[in-house]
Amino acid sequence: MKESNIELLSPAGSFEAMQAAINAGADAIYFGVEQLNMRTRSANSFSISDLAEISRVCKKNAVKAYITLNTVMYEHDMNLLHTILEEVKKQGIDAVIAADFAVIEYCSQLKIPLHISTQANVSNIEAVQFFSRFADVVVLARELTLKQVEHISKEIKRRNIRGVSGELIKIELFVHGALCMAVSGKCYLSLHTQNASANRGACLQNCRRTYTVKDTETNEELLIDNEYIMSPKDLCTIDLVDQLIASGVNVFKIEGRSKGADYVHTVTECYREAIEAVQNNDYNSDKIKIWMDRLTKVYNRGFWEGYYLGRKLGEWTSNPGSIAEERKIYLGKSTNYYPKIKVGEFLLDSGTLKEGDTIMVVGPAIGMAKEKMETLIVNGKQAEMANKGDKITFPFPSKLTAQDKLYKIVKQ
Repeated sequence: MKESNIELLSPAGSFEAMQAAINAGADAIYFGVEQLNMRTRSANSFSISDLAEISRVCKKNAVKAYITLNTVMYEHDMNLLHTILEEVKKQGIDAVIAADFAVIEYCSQLKIPLHISTQANVSNIEAVQFFSRFADVVVLARELTLKQVEHISKEIKRRNIRGVSGELIKIELFVHGALCMAVSGKCYLSLHTQNASANRGACLQNCRRTYTVKDTETNEELLIDNEYIMSPKDLCTIDLVDQLIASGVNVFKIEGRSKGADYVHTVTECYREAIEAVQNNDYNSDKIKIWMDRLTKVYNRGFWEGYYLGRKLGEWTSNPGSIAEERKIYLGKSTNYYPKIKVGEFLLDSGTLKEGDTIMVVGPAIGMAKEKMETLIVNGKQAEMANKGDKITFPFPSKLTAQDKLYKIVKQ
């Protein structure tokens, strides 16, 4: 395997998701704390007190950790912002992702490495040159084509544009996950209708709903059928990885801080394999088909390639929620682990489980693990079915804790 010069950056909305990203081959993870990030409403953000553990786990696994502080900042946020950044500096978090100039200025004062968020809507080389005074990485606007990205990449090299570290400034692009109808996610619909600002991480996702159209002259109303006309399908570039690399992109960013460990693990693993396939000159249609099949099994609203190939309009979803081919059903939590024989024990709080079912275990230390239940041991005896209230045991290689949860995977 050749050494890759592409950094794979995965989302972490929980310790489970963070470990899943690490296990699946991420080079770096990004996360938010408190209310100053763009997933305040949709994800259970980490707290300031979690920064030490995040830093410890990432450093132990040689994975970089980036904190997102990319909301619009108001005056009353300044004390919390300063507190967070001082702890970021103390714990050695690798970089801050931001667009607000208050964050940029304070990172500069504290000498904290900075990445410019897609919220800045950087779409040209002059903007890259400007932000190079403060940052080492720029996340380009999501609406650019690969030709535009390639031009910016070439100009960075031609002009020798270097970030504050002294290295050539790097380009980061979103390669997979949810897309917003708004330019680079800067939407005001939720703010106007319900005073919940998307740019403060409080989006109520008005765009993911059904709407009617009314003729103001006749008062005739039409229900817009089949498509949610403000709700784009999810971005998927697994079949463009070679073109993305050729365009000069340095960092592949996966969206999904509100997603579970199964999503993070699967998507990260697929893009890691795709990047390595390009590096090894064996990236091909057969592998792309396999990756696509795996990606359809976790949360998605359908896929399209975004604007990278020059599309003027997006592809809209026909369903407001996930159309994943698989879903997980919660069964219970771990109640014991027998380290000498490496067997885990779970108490079923709900549902049923039978031989042949596929199970998934999710936990802060293990991330995500899936396996088929070949032999079912219920209350110490082999059985065909387990029900609510039963204790089941099965071989498991890693130590389990009371925080670890058991799910059953079913086809949609």
